Amino acid sequence: MNQMPIKLVVSIIYKEDRFLKKAEEELKKHYGDSEAFFLKVPFDYTKYYCEEMGSPLKRKEISFKKLVETKKIPDIKLLTNKIEDKFCEKNKRTVNIDPGYITAAKLVLLTTKDFVHRVYLGKCIFAESTLFYQNNTFNAWPWTYPDYASKEMVDYFNKVREVYVNGSPGIKDIT
Repeated sequence: MNQMPIKLVVSIIYKEDRFLKKAEEELKKHYGDSEAFFLKVPFDYTKYYCEEMGSPLKRKEISFKKLVETKKIPDIKLLTNKIEDKFCEKNKRTVNIDPGYITAAKLVLLTTKDFVHRVYLGKCIFAESTLFYQNNTFNAWPWTYPDYASKEMVDYFNKVREVYVNGSPGIKDIT
């Protein structure tokens, strides 16, 4: 049985715009053009990255026009880790890139960190169902990070899902 391709989404946390631009250029080389719409917000839900990256931090959420085969999912996180390493300065990251994907039913984030609710995909990569689609909107799980559960993020991912479902033949609208 063939799996439907997924809609790639990427969250880039950064301090300096020049590193955001470099990261976006690298991602474009591998995944093509991003959608014209995006979400840019302050990253202030946690101080987790501030010691390494400085502050204030910002986040940009982007999605890509070209769909990705499911068998390539672990490789996405491996690539974003390499991009983070490429732009390190003094052994500190200048960008944190969190990839994930959207299907009609969910938003999944990719990580190298295991936990009770994460599923191993291979190549030391785990997947976490972060939001689920029900009653015409994305909804949070008890483990969903607070920023991903915020109205602005949910609204953004609803829009990405709409583009995915309406622009991809054969993808059924799950409600």
